[in-house]
Amino acid sequence: MTASDTRGGTYALEIEVGADLCTMVGALGEYTFPAGRYVYVGSALGQGGFKRIDRHRAIANGDHDTRHWHIDYLLGSRDVMLASVFRLVDVACECELATAIPGRRVAAFGASDCSCGAHLIQIQNVPAVRSAIDRFRDPEE
Repeated sequence: MTASDTRGGTYALEIEVGADLCTMVGALGEYTFPAGRYVYVGSALGQGGFKRIDRHRAIANGDHDTRHWHIDYLLGSRDVMLASVFRLVDVACECELATAIPGRRVAAFGASDCSCGAHLIQIQNVPAVRSAIDRFRDPEE
């Protein structure tokens, strides 16, 4: 584990949904996810920091079954792959980043504790997403 693993901040998960998927997402109910590329934006500001990303990876790999957050329901699906992880160390910008990423928002997904509408975005342009993330990155990191 590196020092940045124990620190916190904001993170973005680039996710590939390999085939159209219909699944229950906790209290949100049933969602349909067309095949394609998505970005989920989350925060890891509490105790444990970016260890939360390890938990997301374990669910995506089939090594952990407990679903707690909305993203767990998507990552735990058979045709879903976690493609990339981006960390913004010591930066609290979850809602701002989710709003800045271009694409189609998945209504209410990952946004039960805020008013920005969605933290999961279906994307078409990966370089535009990475550019949006870089605007929030600390130049010292």
